[in-house]
Amino acid sequence: MSIKKQEIIDAYWFRHACKEFDATQKISDEDFGFILETGRLSPSSFGIEPWKFLVVQNMELREKLRVHTWGGQKQLPTASHVIVCLFRKSCFMRYDSDYVQNFMRQVQGFPEPAVLARTAIIEKFQRYDYALLDSEQGMSEWSIRQTYLPFANMMTSAAMIGIDSCPIEGFEKTALEQVLVNDFGVDLESWGLAYLLAFGYRKGIPAREKTRQNMESVVEWFI
Repeated sequence: MSIKKQEIIDAYWFRHACKEFDATQKISDEDFGFILETGRLSPSSFGIEPWKFLVVQNMELREKLRVHTWGGQKQLPTASHVIVCLFRKSCFMRYDSDYVQNFMRQVQGFPEPAVLARTAIIEKFQRYDYALLDSEQGMSEWSIRQTYLPFANMMTSAAMIGIDSCPIEGFEKTALEQVLVNDFGVDLESWGLAYLLAFGYRKGIPAREKTRQNMESVVEWFI
């Protein structure tokens, strides 16, 4: 591996929630393909990838999103690329759903004995370990949590090649999901809205320096 540790740390210092992008600069297809690939290759619980990424380049559609996105008023019109991330609803995430069963067989390629063994493990996890089957909300929240793994990976990979990003959760969820139904053809029985993620090149220097708690505040060792 030729990447140096300091280069990775530098990328983390470089990354910030860019509030406005330089609309004249566009990310190349190659670079954005790289960013998407780091999202696609991200891990998920039991590896069942409960996500879908909508890349919204149509400016009329972005405007319809912007109306209900108070946290993206400057980002959506100026970003080079915008992703809307969807999460799979709870009915797809059950251990015995067609989605999970087919995924293990067709995508992960497990033989039948392994599928049966993994099904039992996932059922135990969902039914007893985390009691996810007790409520639809619990299952949905578990699904949403998985989507934040590619979320972070895409922002980091972008920063490592000098591309800015902004995570966006500031939106009216019900209204925005209705836009997804009306203008994107999203089936809300199958999918829910997790977040928006904008990419581009910063218009100016960040207004504030990055601040974080010190290591001793967030890490406790037990030896």
